[in-house]
Amino acid sequence: MALMDDIRSLADSHGATLTEKKGVYRMRMTVAERKAFLSHKKLEYIASFKIDDAARSMRFTELLKESGSGLSDTDDFDDSGMTTGFGFKAETYRTGGGPREGTITEQSDYFGKRYDYSFDFREFRAKAEALAEAAGYEFSYALTAGSL
Repeated sequence: MALMDDIRSLADSHGATLTEKKGVYRMRMTVAERKAFLSHKKLEYIASFKIDDAARSMRFTELLKESGSGLSDTDDFDDSGMTTGFGFKAETYRTGGGPREGTITEQSDYFGKRYDYSFDFREFRAKAEALAEAAGYEFSYALTAGSL
């Protein structure tokens, strides 16, 4: 399948891992990391897609996932103003009603304050869409991975 070969090349060129489970493919890559004294936080971009060869279509969705462990930083205070010092936090942010536009630094104050990076989600999605269309597949954006 030529489309999957092209998708594998796209994943490799961005340092993403590509996995498949029950016909749904997932590309996962780390776009930013923060390490501090006994603390580690990571921001990952995850693109999921399903290819229907009979219908000649590709459904695509994407999300950001932040995870971290170790000593809490000053943002992790509880209501009393105290922090436990240790913690684990994982958060996921979806694109909402449609695809992300531009870089995440422009779109999200939260991640823009915490990370310094320039990964352009619009460009990555456009490359995936161009590969699908070049192979004769209709590309569509799904709001959630469950609708793939």
